[in-house]
Amino acid sequence: MSDNNRKLGIIAGGGDIPAMLINHCLAHHIDFAALAIEGNADTEFFSGDKFAYKWIRIGQAGSGFKYFADEKVTDVVMIGTIRRPGFLDLIPDLRTTAFFAHVGAKALGDDGILRAVTSEIEKEGMHVKGIHEIMPELLIPQGILTKHKPSKTDIIDIKRGVEVAFELGRLDVGQAVVVQQGLVLGVEGIEGTDELIKRCQNYRRKGEGGVLVKLRKPQQDMRIDLPTIGSRTIELAHQSGLGGVVVHTGNGLIINQDAAVALADKYGMYIMGVNPDEFLQN
Repeated sequence: MSDNNRKLGIIAGGGDIPAMLINHCLAHHIDFAALAIEGNADTEFFSGDKFAYKWIRIGQAGSGFKYFADEKVTDVVMIGTIRRPGFLDLIPDLRTTAFFAHVGAKALGDDGILRAVTSEIEKEGMHVKGIHEIMPELLIPQGILTKHKPSKTDIIDIKRGVEVAFELGRLDVGQAVVVQQGLVLGVEGIEGTDELIKRCQNYRRKGEGGVLVKLRKPQQDMRIDLPTIGSRTIELAHQSGLGGVVVHTGNGLIINQDAAVALADKYGMYIMGVNPDEFLQN
């Protein structure tokens, strides 16, 4: 983003990453404007007049595009979690209604919807970017990041998790799976990773072990909705008795890596970045 003629538009959902990106832009003097999604974005962070932003509902695509056009936005990043809206949350404007009528059954899963949204943004003359293009340090590296390493039994569970997560992603269902003692305790659906981890606590077997595996879907655009972990993920995994967290190396994000690794070390857990193809061949 060194080109002074370009301006970043940030579509901000929930979680910590939108604030991290905005603070990065402020620190590096990157010109930007943000759309904060109601019911998702942090109301405390998106307050006052520290930077340019506008609150919109998910269904206000027309209003959002107009705001970005008025702000002369050239590049767009979509980042943060989005709670699935109910009808009253959506209340679509004409642009949103036309969008869903156009994509129809093609947008059956998260990836399909996000790819359609990306295409719609680019029809407006804006270029969609991935957060890793602006903050590459968020990408999880290859290998074990923690002091604690997975055992031989853990490796078996990780391989099982990688196999299942790959198929889960191929079907555009979710990115994450929890495995213990070779058994799939749960797969991610509409509830998201946090709720998956909490739910799996009820299904853990006696004994140690258990791993959360998160992979980028095979067909997924690198610019949108990359699998993400952070300290909250580690805390929830620990509370649910899991021994480690594995993420798609170079294709997943780790928020505040030092803090997440320190927390995992405290709990005797492992964090690992894996290349699925290479890992399954070993």
